[in-house]
Amino acid sequence: MAKFSLEKIIHAKREDVFKIFSNYEDYQKLVPQYYSSIRIRSVRDNVAVVEEHLLLGDLELLFMAKHVATPSVLHEVYVIGGKSRGSYIRQEFIEIPEGTKILVDANLKLTGNMRIPKLLNSAKLSKHYSCLIDYLGKICED
Repeated sequence: MAKFSLEKIIHAKREDVFKIFSNYEDYQKLVPQYYSSIRIRSVRDNVAVVEEHLLLGDLELLFMAKHVATPSVLHEVYVIGGKSRGSYIRQEFIEIPEGTKILVDANLKLTGNMRIPKLLNSAKLSKHYSCLIDYLGKICED
């Protein structure tokens, strides 16, 4: 299991930042180096089930995720299928004078070959996920 937390400040309005970060439909277009494929399976109100292919450094994850959004405030991802089933990522968006503060809490449950110590280094996964957040943040600021 790899747990980590991140805090980022993005110089853009909270609503705009939330739109980019919770827009799983466009992850493949916005950050193709991290998301090689996205397939939407079901959408109902603020809940969606999505098949995702995520690359975090040396770690390649193919999973089914449930995205739950509370507009402009919270985006939660529950991994409901795949080898990382049971993983959870929470992104909270807080309005501040400089723009938006994003608090990320991740709990990645990895099984099988993904448990190899070199791949399961929390600091390494945190660094790669932080780069993904930075990249999305730059898109928000442009």
